[in-house]
Amino acid sequence: MTDVVMPQMGESIVEGTLTKWLKKVGDKVERDEPLFEISTDKVDSEIPSPAAGTLSEVLVQEGATVSINTVVARIGEAGAAAAAPAATPAPAPEQTSTPAPPATPPPAPKPTPAPAQGEAPAPPSPEVLPPESAYSGGGEGEAAGPLSPLVRKMARENNVDLKLVRGTGAGGRITKYDVEQYLASQGSGARPAETPAPPPPPTLPPEERRQPAPPPPARGEAPKARVEAMSTMRRKIAEHMIFSKQTSAHVTTVHKVDMTKVAKLRAKIKDEFAAHYGFGLTFLPFIMRATADALRSFPIVNASIDGTNIIYHGEINVGIAVALDGGNGLIVPVIKQADEKNVVGLQRAIVDLAARARSKQLKPDEVQGGTFSITNFGSFGSIFATPVINQPQVAILGIGAVEKVPVVVEGDAIAIRSQAQLALTFDHRLIDGALADQFCQKVKAVLEGWSEAVL
Repeated sequence: MTDVVMPQMGESIVEGTLTKWLKKVGDKVERDEPLFEISTDKVDSEIPSPAAGTLSEVLVQEGATVSINTVVARIGEAGAAAAAPAATPAPAPEQTSTPAPPATPPPAPKPTPAPAQGEAPAPPSPEVLPPESAYSGGGEGEAAGPLSPLVRKMARENNVDLKLVRGTGAGGRITKYDVEQYLASQGSGARPAETPAPPPPPTLPPEERRQPAPPPPARGEAPKARVEAMSTMRRKIAEHMIFSKQTSAHVTTVHKVDMTKVAKLRAKIKDEFAAHYGFGLTFLPFIMRATADALRSFPIVNASIDGTNIIYHGEINVGIAVALDGGNGLIVPVIKQADEKNVVGLQRAIVDLAARARSKQLKPDEVQGGTFSITNFGSFGSIFATPVINQPQVAILGIGAVEKVPVVVEGDAIAIRSQAQLALTFDHRLIDGALADQFCQKVKAVLEGWSEAVL
């Protein structure tokens, strides 16, 4: 029997949410075959099976958040008997004891007549609802089943009496969907009995009685706002952004960089490059190569803070911010030993990590161990931004779009040059402005005088 545990998807990650099982109890699985999906603030990922065999037991169900190293399932030998899933509770057994009969037995309910042909059956009246759908009297906290914080928030914001909402969850529990359906029914006029009747029309003089009657009032509109819970990744990103702003003294310095030499080289070789290697050539590996050279010259920018100690990292591991499809979050996979790779190696690593990040194929060690980060907001057309430091690092470099602009050159002449703005956000607790500018000038010098010989 092999235990399957919740993996650690980053050095700062202490828990993960199991979002989907890709196999069910009794299914055969192969070693390294995708078994389930998880979501954290750093990555949404498919987790492979640690062994071949049969999924014999599931201990954590979809939607549950558990600590790292928690056993979520067990895999037995092929053909072994499977245990029943642990998460779905069995319905409570019926009461076996016979209660004392009441003094006066209640009258039997009237039978509901069968609907005529072509008519929809009438909904059950509240008196004949099953016990799990009944509600006790009182306020919001007395609705059937436990209420999630989201349901309570929706009820408060929309002034909803939860006693009037029918729950479809387990044990009659009210879900977000139930509240949305109730709000929609209220907005569409589904409860006409509670709508006060309009006053009778006033008596009009004869000359006005010939005027056409005004159009009937429009039906009630659906709610103009909807409430949706954050995904696990979005919630954790929000927490870490606030944590970073509260931890580091953020300062951003911006430098214009002439990218003309790099742009001309890229334009000259990009078609041959794509044909030979099978992927395109962007500006990012050039900038990453120059950044790695600057990090060697200024190791404090590659450091981190531990209390009152400075940790100088022996490796240059550069994280690249990857935006997920559909605006569903941000992942920062890490290129290890980035200073040891040339432009081709860096571009290959960038393409590989970005593709696997978007397809949930990243491995746990590929999203941890970063010592510096780069975010390429220029790929979305942005010229300038102030990125937030990726803790526990002390700096992050943002890259603006490379654009052709008129520039004053030697002899006060005006020339068209390819230019970009590099924005370095640094932690002023450790890095002074002068040193941050020297670091940027080093990156700038390498890019403006681009040559492999320079590196």
